[in-house]
Amino acid sequence: MITEETRPRRSAQLKTPSDLGAEATRDLSGALNILLADLFALYLKTKNFHWHVSGPHFRDYHVMLDEQADQIFVMTDTTAERVRKLGGGTIRSIGQIGKLQRVLDNDAEYVSPLDMLAELREDNQRLAAHMREAHGVCDERGDVATASLLEVWIDETEKRVWYLFEASRRGDAPGR
Repeated sequence: MITEETRPRRSAQLKTPSDLGAEATRDLSGALNILLADLFALYLKTKNFHWHVSGPHFRDYHVMLDEQADQIFVMTDTTAERVRKLGGGTIRSIGQIGKLQRVLDNDAEYVSPLDMLAELREDNQRLAAHMREAHGVCDERGDVATASLLEVWIDETEKRVWYLFEASRRGDAPGR
């Protein structure tokens, strides 16, 4: 039964209450939505390379890229839900992802396996840097919960960078 008391609550827009304030919600949601677009773009690029990798190390690269894509995809839901918990709205379409993403697409018909690994390594390095920037926004706005998530994701992203680096090294060339 709808009463005069419940009517405003039922017709309220999607605005989760937050004690961080409107400016903090705006800044944090904005930073997280851009990260979310990057995560979706990097997820799809990683799956693309997973589907199209070839060569003598096919199985190792194929499995590694699948694992990395899964790890990235898991971050997307948590990121979007965090935006909603903060009282913000989140990405609603592929078109919106395309407008916000900083990870460049790769539509090439063929990419060598080592070029795939190098490109993903660079993308993950930039993602970690962007996560650190978002962490700075969290620090400015007093959002310890999002900062905590970002700290874990930075570590996971750095691990992907490390794996991609090591997988692409030549056995006889230290540091390359």
